[in-house]
Amino acid sequence: MSRESVVLFIGLIVLVTPFVGVPSQWKPVILSACGFILMVVGFSLRRAAYLRRIDKGNGERGTDSFSESVNVGE
Repeated sequence: MSRESVVLFIGLIVLVTPFVGVPSQWKPVILSACGFILMVVGFSLRRAAYLRRIDKGNGERGTDSFSESVNVGE
């Protein structure tokens, strides 16, 4: 199951939990677990998007950041 599918499935669980016959003591646990899973999957998706953005296509990764050396004594 892809990460996008996991997000969709967890969203569906969050949507139907209040309307199905889940005991009221379980609802906070279910919703908290779904929130945690969404955080982990969301972080994973964001990291994958960032790594795709900085990939140069030849296996190297790089960004536009640079460092400039300055001679202070002159």
